[in-house]
Amino acid sequence: MAAIAAILSSIPSSSSSKLSKYQSYPSAPPPCRVVCRGGSQPPPPVTTDFQFALHDALDSSGINTTHAREARQNFMSQIKRLSSIEREISISINRRVDLAKTALYIAAEDDSLISHSSVALPVDAFIERLDDLSMGFCTNNSSALNSSPEMLLDSLEKFLFVKKGFRRSTMKSRLEPRSLYLHSVLTHRSGSAVMLALIYSEILKMLRLWSLLDFDCEIFFPHDNHGLPRGYHKQKSKESDHQHILTSLTLLEKILRNLKEAFWPFQHDHTKSLFLRAAHAADCVDISKTFEGSGAQLASAKAAQHRLDRGVWTSVHFGDMRRALSACERLILLESDPKELRDYSVLLYHCGFYEQSLQYLKLYQEKGSSLQKQASNKLSSLEEDAVEKLMIRLNLISMEEGWSKPSHVRNFLGNNSEPW
Repeated sequence: MAAIAAILSSIPSSSSSKLSKYQSYPSAPPPCRVVCRGGSQPPPPVTTDFQFALHDALDSSGINTTHAREARQNFMSQIKRLSSIEREISISINRRVDLAKTALYIAAEDDSLISHSSVALPVDAFIERLDDLSMGFCTNNSSALNSSPEMLLDSLEKFLFVKKGFRRSTMKSRLEPRSLYLHSVLTHRSGSAVMLALIYSEILKMLRLWSLLDFDCEIFFPHDNHGLPRGYHKQKSKESDHQHILTSLTLLEKILRNLKEAFWPFQHDHTKSLFLRAAHAADCVDISKTFEGSGAQLASAKAAQHRLDRGVWTSVHFGDMRRALSACERLILLESDPKELRDYSVLLYHCGFYEQSLQYLKLYQEKGSSLQKQASNKLSSLEEDAVEKLMIRLNLISMEEGWSKPSHVRNFLGNNSEPW
């Protein structure tokens, strides 16, 4: 707290218009996110109608999921604040959902799933790192806080991408785990575009909280493979800039879909959707119509299924079923795309959880009926054909007494012999 007061006192007096709120409270430090967010009180309970499989399956395998469940509950407590209006609000002005904490709760759950550690990921410690970035910018750029919007944003980007060395991960490493989790990006300073945009937005929010940002600032999110997020004065923006605005919902979707893609257990043939890759491995796709890949790709598909049959849940560059399932479950909780139900269903099928797989596939058909009617392109038609074949197979399995499933299911999620 003393550090924050020192930062503010070091800013030139000509910035008094921006600091008027704080000058009226001489005996107390200004409000800051360390105080606003720092409470360790447990979140209010959040109920959901979805009955997910991952945590219960790990528990049945003897793996303690206490920390994973707590992180999931914290994640749910945040996203329940996403009203229909909040979903469409830009990350640079979002106030109701703590996006940084939400991203760290995602990381905390996945860390617990793979490390089996008795200690939870220290979310508050990484929040403090974000606060330190904001305070560091103010300390080293006090003159910029009294300059034009363009000069302030230029100084912020030099601070973040030059002085602090944050950079965008390369195409080769863009799906590496450490570029997809906020705590890793804060540690290694290399991350995906969405993670860099989140860090940028958190600094802007701190500047607003301290009344050091008095213009309408927006973040330009790059859609290419190399660009960095950039701030701009919204009143001077072009109409084409609007498609680069990242909303709260879109940011969370991108974080989770990046994880889902990175850890999808079927990494062959990237020309097809994740669902079709998994459906192909389950022989729910007509190969004569869809598979035009090389022999190596076909061998990769068979190898992926063979690993699953042996209960190997993770392998270098071949995905991780636990983290793919957790990404799917959280995407379903966002309730933004019915296709997440379908993708979750096919993963459950590969795990041998046939009854739950059928439940989620039926739910997809109920909620995604309008999408199915609009399936006019070739890819959508292939996906719906695969859904029908999977549905038929699951209904046939359901006729067998007791929903019999392979004996390797527990090993599939509980085996911890592979490196991570």
